[in-house]
Amino acid sequence: MTVPQEQPATEVRRDNGGALPISDFDPFSIEFFKDPFPIHEELRECGPLFYLSRYGIYGVARYEQVHQVLMDWQTFCSSRGVGLADFAKEKPWRPPSLVLEKDPPEHDRARKILSKVLSPVTVKKLRESFEASAERTVDALLVRGRFDGVRDLAEAYPMSVFPDAVGLGAEGREHLLPYAGLAFNAFGPPNELRDQAIAKATPHVAYVTEQCRRENLAGAGFGAEVHAAVDAGQITSEEAVLLVRSLLTAGIDTTVNGIGAALYCLARFDDQWEALRSEPQLARNAFEEGIRFESPVQTFFRTTTRAAEVGGHVIPEGSKVLMFLGAANRDGRKWERPELYDIRRVTSGHVGFGAGIHMCVGQLVARLEGELILSALARKVKRIRITGEPVRAFNNTLRGLRSLPMEIE
Repeated sequence: MTVPQEQPATEVRRDNGGALPISDFDPFSIEFFKDPFPIHEELRECGPLFYLSRYGIYGVARYEQVHQVLMDWQTFCSSRGVGLADFAKEKPWRPPSLVLEKDPPEHDRARKILSKVLSPVTVKKLRESFEASAERTVDALLVRGRFDGVRDLAEAYPMSVFPDAVGLGAEGREHLLPYAGLAFNAFGPPNELRDQAIAKATPHVAYVTEQCRRENLAGAGFGAEVHAAVDAGQITSEEAVLLVRSLLTAGIDTTVNGIGAALYCLARFDDQWEALRSEPQLARNAFEEGIRFESPVQTFFRTTTRAAEVGGHVIPEGSKVLMFLGAANRDGRKWERPELYDIRRVTSGHVGFGAGIHMCVGQLVARLEGELILSALARKVKRIRITGEPVRAFNNTLRGLRSLPMEIE
């Protein structure tokens, strides 16, 4: 396996009788974030398991092994943190998430509540109002012609519907995106990205914590429904605050990056834009393929609860395992011509929303928003093109754009 020129080449050592690739490659470097896909290919080809000596962690990049780790929560737990920090050895920077950073039975109790709040029936009721907002968003952009695809569409549309659905007040919503970015940056090592995010965290954390309290939420909405579980004796008031926080952490930033990914792809793959224009009903799959192709959530960690075998190698108990979700989603062993964005592809099985018991609880809402905004574009817009250099947003976990100059007509 080769790595960027400024980093040492991969060495190979003997581990449990087999050759385990070892690399000093930094999966949290800006150079890697700029273009991760060539290195993803090298990681997949070096073997089913490798060791990243810079952080003393194991890694998996092939679809089969990433899926294996995601599905086996008993062996690869989330309760010791889904970032580099091991909660068994160090204090979390915030109270752990009751769904993302817990395992059964605690996880199941919280997950059951959120699954009810974000059920298919609930999401179906949102369609009419979410669709109307998508139509208004696209109509306003058509009047302008030129705009920023991230700020004015990928961010603006989810921010116009999701906070209202949760029941947030109108004031202070500008804290939501920075807070989500902070949470995902915190999953990485103590690098500049993480340090800068935490240094700016105080006002964002204070806003989110306060807004998640029952008295600050509208009487109807996701937040109120979560707090209703307190009355039923299912959770405590403190736990309800944490569950509403989970909605805000995962319900906006990943959706923004998902819509941005699909938009960026459609603007570059002319044939796919024309296919979507001719068949707007493919909007849902265009969003889904954007998630697979760009993988807005690039990585997550698990920690082994016991010695675990992966690809013929044994990982010791208490080891951190980094899953390269973005690499798995472009694994040629799973996908035909994975380097192509194809809105007619059968995307079932991609790990852009995770897999197993910790699969993204808000995925139905994200898919609804992605489908509706892309459908509105397909029906109303004839031409779409990028008019300037896209600017990448760097995050220890997320992949997305900060700016995407565009023109539509």
